[in-house]
Amino acid sequence: MNRRTLGRLLSATLSLALLAGAPFVRAAEEAPDALIKRVSTEVLDAIKSDKATQAGDTSRVLALVDTKVMPNVNFTRMTASAVGRNWRQATPAQKTRLQEEFKTLLIRTYSGALSQVKDQSLNVKPLRAAPTDTEVTVRTEVVGRGDPVQLDYRMEKTPTGWKIYDLNVLGVWLVETYRTQFAQEINANGIDGLIASMSQRNKTNAGSGKS
Repeated sequence: MNRRTLGRLLSATLSLALLAGAPFVRAAEEAPDALIKRVSTEVLDAIKSDKATQAGDTSRVLALVDTKVMPNVNFTRMTASAVGRNWRQATPAQKTRLQEEFKTLLIRTYSGALSQVKDQSLNVKPLRAAPTDTEVTVRTEVVGRGDPVQLDYRMEKTPTGWKIYDLNVLGVWLVETYRTQFAQEINANGIDGLIASMSQRNKTNAGSGKS
């Protein structure tokens, strides 16, 4: 497995480290690094014991991600950051469509790697943050066969607990990567063009069974 493939796999896996879907009160009380550690462990264990996921059952993975991951992510902020300055010019209807298509794109992009999860585990590095901080970066390493892989989370404190709004795999931040792609599409075809492009990509992926 090459470095790019491994990076994508582990981005998928630890995006799904949010899968655990902790009870509301418990999540609100947890420190950000403790939250990442606990849910990552629970999710990895769940994947390893789920034969359907290991067999690549896309519908099962999609449902799992949609119901468990999204409550732990500030997806509005993630989408707005990926769209960049053009987000302010988008209509409410366009913002809704952008979030819907971007969510589907991310789920399908990262869910396909779950069937490859074998013996990975997560090491959370000591958190460097003050008790009063409302935004932190939780740095982790995914450990398995081969070299450890960097996977970091940008998180913000909200009234309902800590939420993830960006992640870094092998030194590349997800939002920044998509911001570049989205800016090119918007410059060429506008916001509606970006929506149409993501929609077509999602339909193509769904039809082909690709992640």
